[in-house]
Amino acid sequence: MYKLMAREERGKTVTDWLKSAHSFSFAQYFNPFNMGFSDLRVINDDVIAPSGGFETHSHANMEIITIILDGALEHKDSTGESKILTPGQIQVMCAGTGMLHSEFNPSPINNTHLLQIWILPNKKNYTPSYQTKTFSKERLLNKIRLVVSGSGKDGSAKIHQDAEIYQSILEADKTVYFSIPENRKLWLQVATGAIEVNSNILEAGDGMSVVGETGEIEINGVDMESNFVIFNLRNLRI
Repeated sequence: MYKLMAREERGKTVTDWLKSAHSFSFAQYFNPFNMGFSDLRVINDDVIAPSGGFETHSHANMEIITIILDGALEHKDSTGESKILTPGQIQVMCAGTGMLHSEFNPSPINNTHLLQIWILPNKKNYTPSYQTKTFSKERLLNKIRLVVSGSGKDGSAKIHQDAEIYQSILEADKTVYFSIPENRKLWLQVATGAIEVNSNILEAGDGMSVVGETGEIEINGVDMESNFVIFNLRNLRI
């Protein structure tokens, strides 16, 4: 079954420095029928205004993945890491037993656009850790590339869960295919642009779940350039 989650259905948080859209229940957006998808708990589509950001706050027992789409993000955390992330970079943070961190847009004039993703770990109380991987546009262009996994294979960032995240930047009129793994759930999220998935047009912010299907997914580029991610997840009920 293919099920579309239209961008308008997402929860929203809007402040003077943040515009955030939540694919699943998060913060003040609560929907008891939309608490996550398998081990995937959060997809937040964030636009941070110039010089805005999240003050130091804590997380625990969560794998937190940040994909930078536009602009820059300054990250600092209690492991001693301090880094400015830019498009093409993916940050993976294992909050484990507990981690403090802050995230700010260092630019005084440009917005920062990112996806922040939370995935439940396979057990609690890992030692907190941090890593950054860079995937150039050339590595993602008109390909579906593994960028995050439980094994760290193919140069992907490693998380503590049986889950994979793939990313692609797809040009107009180009086609890519994704083979549906047996007994797994998939979630597809469009970050920018527009794509056609099995004759359905998905625009930026749209998501789609794939459950109980076999074969492969055909994905065609509609916009001049589209950035999307695919989650390969355990076949859990949620």
